[in-house]
Amino acid sequence: MDLLCTQCIWEQFNQRLRNFILARVNDPQDADDLLQDVFLKIHQHIHTLRDDERLLPWLYQITRNTITDHYRKQRPNAALLYDDLIAAPPVQPTAADDIALSLKDFITDLPQKYRQALLLTEFENLSQKDLAVRLALSPSGARSRVQRGRALLKQNLEDCCQFEFDRYGHLVNYTPRRAACCDHCGQTAQC
Repeated sequence: MDLLCTQCIWEQFNQRLRNFILARVNDPQDADDLLQDVFLKIHQHIHTLRDDERLLPWLYQITRNTITDHYRKQRPNAALLYDDLIAAPPVQPTAADDIALSLKDFITDLPQKYRQALLLTEFENLSQKDLAVRLALSPSGARSRVQRGRALLKQNLEDCCQFEFDRYGHLVNYTPRRAACCDHCGQTAQC
């Protein structure tokens, strides 16, 4: 894998991994430092990943190891206890992970004005107020554009896949409704 793939990994997973680290490290500055260490390790060892389908468990394993190393450096005895807290079986990608990874593809299929609004607010963390300024819209116009974009995205997802949720509303499984959706969802085995 090349630097471009590492950049794609950064764009897709940096916030999720940062949240994972923040749940285990109290200091946001330490979390940012650890996140940088994680992505340095990813960049240095991406060539060792033999199965792209194992990317997510591989990322979380690197992150867990980096957190463990962080605690070992602070207090050697505390690290041993912390190892027990974070020692979990490798994280298997879930149906929600598959869909989350394909969201940008679905957003790319939206009309330009909705695509732009969602990319800026959801992926670049621009507030709707700042979106209004950037696109010369009224605040209500920006809010409406984001809401309409989300509604179109939801409709495209539902047209493409049949979703199964648990009683808490969490996605547990999905099935593509047609073969063309497999490109977005990564479900080539079912197609």
